[in-house]
Amino acid sequence: MDPQTPLRGTRVLEFGTFITGSYAAGILGDMGADVIKVERPPGGDPMRSWGEDDRSPYFRAYNKSKRSLLLDLRAPRGLEACGRLIESSDVLVHNYRPSVADRLGIGAEAAHELNPTLVYCQISGFGDEGPYSARPSYNQVVQSISGLDSLIVDAENPTPVGPNFGDTVTALYAVQGILAALVRREREGVGATVDTTMLASMTAFLSADIQDLLATGSSPGPRSRPRFSQSYMVRTGDGGALTIHLSSPPKFWEGLLRVIERPDLAERPDFATWSERVRNYDKLHAELAPEFTRRPRTEWIELLEREDVPIAPVLDLREALDDVQAATMNLVPDVPAPGGGSEPGVRFPVIVDGEQMEGTAAPGLGEHSAQILGALGYSETAIAEATGARTALGGDRA
Repeated sequence: MDPQTPLRGTRVLEFGTFITGSYAAGILGDMGADVIKVERPPGGDPMRSWGEDDRSPYFRAYNKSKRSLLLDLRAPRGLEACGRLIESSDVLVHNYRPSVADRLGIGAEAAHELNPTLVYCQISGFGDEGPYSARPSYNQVVQSISGLDSLIVDAENPTPVGPNFGDTVTALYAVQGILAALVRREREGVGATVDTTMLASMTAFLSADIQDLLATGSSPGPRSRPRFSQSYMVRTGDGGALTIHLSSPPKFWEGLLRVIERPDLAERPDFATWSERVRNYDKLHAELAPEFTRRPRTEWIELLEREDVPIAPVLDLREALDDVQAATMNLVPDVPAPGGGSEPGVRFPVIVDGEQMEGTAAPGLGEHSAQILGALGYSETAIAEATGARTALGGDRA
């Protein structure tokens, strides 16, 4: 890891499966922390198997910049090794259901007995109180119960859509809590228990929509935010889709009218002000849409850019990665891969002091078991006992 990264020298012990805990720890790894992903034998994180090998695309996405350690917490040697790692770690992250961590011997109380200054982060779906606390929680479940799906799903034809907001947003909030606790520990020398839930995270994520509800008494829907932000999507003459964002500055609206040669729209009372355009969103869209069938998308983009109107083509992921701006920013660089060589991975989006933190590719199953446990002084036989491997050193991936 680059010695200039902000979290260099920070050790993170991760007991994550699937997304929230794994992604939170991976972000810390991208920022330079030494992240040890503790996985149960024989197969490790279940997300590994969602592909053709033990590093499925989803696993690679959420497990960058880590070392993988197979550790059997049911074995005395494995639990002993876990305790020693907790003693030497700065952060512990897990996303087990409430009480599971205690049952495994890695609950907050037990961990802080071993390491009082540990920043202990526990992530769950609903916390440890209330009627839903024992429920299994997954991304789609929380997106629905938090109200998010009501803002992105067609109510007449409800079906799951979009990326996993519930998982990834929760991980981002967890990282913020961890970093805040690390700052306090640096200042005051105390550990912390950082507790976040998927439901609370999604509620915070929807704060603007919730405030709108509280102010108006009316629940927002899928078109509420586009209406308020004055965002439109239209089809162009070549069949392409185009996004136009008019927002509140008058120059955006005025520039659009010049480009489409429709100054008459400004004279209509129902479009005269931003508030009226918000109120008559659908009516305005009906006026704008036919105009854009007159030219291909590239021409509209060029004309609207001259007027400084915020616009963008609607791209699929392949087109987005091939776009000139994405290519210039090198958003998917090659990163070091297990066993040597490199593979493409999504870049960490933050640059500190001009230094880009790219991280490394997700590890193979148990790739670093011998390295990590060997550094603690364990023999080959002890390593095999701790990892549950059937062979000694060199059989870490069995």
